[in-house]
Amino acid sequence: MRFTSVMIVGAILAALPSLVPASGTAVPTRDNAIFSTFTTHIARQVGIDKQAFAQASTCLSWFYKASKSPPPAVQGISLRHIADLQPETDCPRKYTGGMDAARDDFARTQTLLSVSLTVYEFALVADQNDDRAYDATELRDLFHSLSLAFDTEATPQASAVLLTNHFDRWYKARNLEVVMKGMGTLYEQGYRVTARDRAELDQVMK
Repeated sequence: MRFTSVMIVGAILAALPSLVPASGTAVPTRDNAIFSTFTTHIARQVGIDKQAFAQASTCLSWFYKASKSPPPAVQGISLRHIADLQPETDCPRKYTGGMDAARDDFARTQTLLSVSLTVYEFALVADQNDDRAYDATELRDLFHSLSLAFDTEATPQASAVLLTNHFDRWYKARNLEVVMKGMGTLYEQGYRVTARDRAELDQVMK
């Protein structure tokens, strides 16, 4: 199964409302602090990765053009984030190794962008009803899909920090194995990439 590889406003951390038992079952509670903090953290990295990828892509295309070879195709990512780049002067200075150096950086930045966009998609999918918040059920499913212990007593801040720290580890290792496994688990439970999720992904890729 392939999942597409993406900006949410800043979070205000508030106290997590209590889960009120009814007939022995916890009532899902809505709180947007965790969703907002997690997605904002990822979106910030997406923005950085888009800038780096756009620069590498532009310089690689410039080197290809100079060598009169066709450049590689780039699909799905807008390159409108490099208005200040002057390829004739900036590219040779940044990539002293020429086309090979630009090609290596292109591959590196493409991989990093793929990681951040995929985790962003995962965070959106975990918000099953698209209300830009994780209720207790969604948060439990999110944590369990990542093989994390779900602590109902944890504050929103603690839960958000745990998630953002894991993102940073995945990103640093360039490893999406846990996220892709978690995505599969959520799909088995009926979660899907919704039309709203796709719209947000398209927006962040512009």
